[in-house]
Amino acid sequence: MRLGGRVSAAIEVLQDIETRRRPAADALKDWGLSHRFAGSGDRAAIGNLVHDALRKKLSTAHLMDDAAAAALAFGTLWRQWNVSLDQMREAFADDKFAPEIPADMLEAAAKRDFAFAKPHVEADIPDWCADYFEENFDDEWVVEAAALSERAPLDLRVNTLKADRDKVLKQLARTGAKPTVIARQGLRIAPGKGASRMPNVQAEPAFQKGWFEIQDEGSQIVADLVYPQPGEQVLDYCAGGGGKTLALSAALENKGQVHAWDADKTRLAPIFDRLKRAGTRNVQVHAADADLSALEARMDRVLVDAPCTGSGTWRRNPDAKWRLQPAALEKRIEEQAEVLDKACRFVKPGGFLVYVTCSVFPQENEYQVYAFGDRHDDYELLSAGEVWQDLFGFDKPQPWSADLKCITLTPRATGTDGFFFAVMQRAG
Repeated sequence: MRLGGRVSAAIEVLQDIETRRRPAADALKDWGLSHRFAGSGDRAAIGNLVHDALRKKLSTAHLMDDAAAAALAFGTLWRQWNVSLDQMREAFADDKFAPEIPADMLEAAAKRDFAFAKPHVEADIPDWCADYFEENFDDEWVVEAAALSERAPLDLRVNTLKADRDKVLKQLARTGAKPTVIARQGLRIAPGKGASRMPNVQAEPAFQKGWFEIQDEGSQIVADLVYPQPGEQVLDYCAGGGGKTLALSAALENKGQVHAWDADKTRLAPIFDRLKRAGTRNVQVHAADADLSALEARMDRVLVDAPCTGSGTWRRNPDAKWRLQPAALEKRIEEQAEVLDKACRFVKPGGFLVYVTCSVFPQENEYQVYAFGDRHDDYELLSAGEVWQDLFGFDKPQPWSADLKCITLTPRATGTDGFFFAVMQRAG
């Protein structure tokens, strides 16, 4: 497919997403199934254009003075893909599948700015989320929010049970992988531009051998901050697909035990193949309906990677921010309080309860931690910031923190997805 056909396809998908209120992944999949002539490169390019349009949906609509699918697609092509009006005309010439170029609209957009736009428009977030961002990031909330509308890199975590970072770097040299700035065992492949595709690292022999896992640097960092020591008993209470479970197992050097549990057996299902590939011997997976009473008051560390809105992952899931509703936030807040109250009973005296979300909303983060402390006076909030400084030093990007107690990672501050981290110790 030529560029014009790809733009037409992106417009069709964006219209489908808007009219049917459905996830982008579903709309793109259906388009691919009904257009089997499109090759993998075409599908990747169309997907990039759709996701880029969704990332900056409000700001592009403001500049184009039109929120229709065609305006978003052409605005993205011009603004994020750096395709000029002249280049569009040249590329679309004699292409019967190309849509009409909105030349007047593009020329006007080039002269428009955000001087009279509402802040949430420039920030590219739903208007109802603006107060949460401002509360969390003060005067920098617009640029912090806008950083969540950029493309995300592809981050990998080296599995130290089987390889070291230099070994994996050599194997992935042709992918452009570089060591991560903060995470001690991470590698990063920079996001591509325009129609370019990210490398399929799961096809690499090194992946099949279990030398590395795909894991955002922020996720790696918070797993590091759990700070498990070889020989300890650790419970990953909301283990999901097992990304942090694997990181904890490696940190324990296959000594001690990681207990992995999740209330949703479907989320937990991928963990078994991942554990086998990684060569872990110290992970015990518990079924969703398992009786965990034998673990109560016996764990050195309990990690609660709580269900949340996922606002910190909007770079990777741009359509999710437009589908998120206030009712969903309220539901997550209730679930977080409940899961903390259930998980804390597994912490032994003197042990640690670690609370993590991939959200940047204070209602899901600091508010939950302080409310938990009010309900459980046998827990003390420790300084996550000091643990950060001990592990990563002072010469690396620093997370957001008002008092070094709780910390928040963000794309702008730490170059990662948005993550919140806090650690509480139970009285001995």
